[in-house]
Amino acid sequence: MRIAIFHVDAFTADKFAGNPAAVMPLPSFLDDSLLQAIARENNLSETAFLVPHGEDWRLRWFTPATEVPLCGHATLASAWVVTQRLDPGRQRVVFHTASGPLRVERAGERFVMDFPARHPAPVEVPPGLEAALGARPVEVLHDGFNYLALLDSADSVRRVTPDFRAISRLDAGGLVVTAPGDRGYDCVSRYFAPAKGIDEDPVTGGAHCALTPFWTGRLGKREIRAFQASARGGELVCRMRDDRVELEGECVFYMEGQAEV
Repeated sequence: MRIAIFHVDAFTADKFAGNPAAVMPLPSFLDDSLLQAIARENNLSETAFLVPHGEDWRLRWFTPATEVPLCGHATLASAWVVTQRLDPGRQRVVFHTASGPLRVERAGERFVMDFPARHPAPVEVPPGLEAALGARPVEVLHDGFNYLALLDSADSVRRVTPDFRAISRLDAGGLVVTAPGDRGYDCVSRYFAPAKGIDEDPVTGGAHCALTPFWTGRLGKREIRAFQASARGGELVCRMRDDRVELEGECVFYMEGQAEV
């Protein structure tokens, strides 16, 4: 069996930056164990599997280790594949997912995604977090999925050298570190999720579902420019829309071909 595969860099205008995703359209979903094996073989942060659903698409995301309920960059990459390869010229796509319907619209060369907001709330610093991070947070919050550690500066975020094994033992899916922005950005962040098979995710849409309400509230803005300071780096424009978040970004095509399964 041969399956089309597209490799797209998301949340960037530059090749070899942002977050690479594999996108694989299917007539119907294969067995979960096979989907997981394919994602593990692709060995990217996420592989997105697309199945037609009327005029829309069903969408699932797998890391090399597990299926996840929400993924921003692979949704962005999937929207690029639909509008550029599967249905050229299309301007709007609806993906039906474990997180509900996700709407994506083209805005020139950019895409605007409508995602559910995650509202982080302050919590006590969990045992082992400071040691795992190698830094003392100013504040720690939890958004229902991940811990969010606020650091004192953008430089502190960039300098963090975490203990991934220790982070994997925290009672959360992952750990977001963030600080007020520099270099023209409102905030900077990094995201670590070794328990999901991703030591450091290059650019994370799901993390910005929490960072958007957090920073728009702190800064008194409805829209922010965010930078994820991984080695690859990536940028997003983030907006609050009632209890939803708009995440806007670009994609760069890298490769397409066929996988034999």
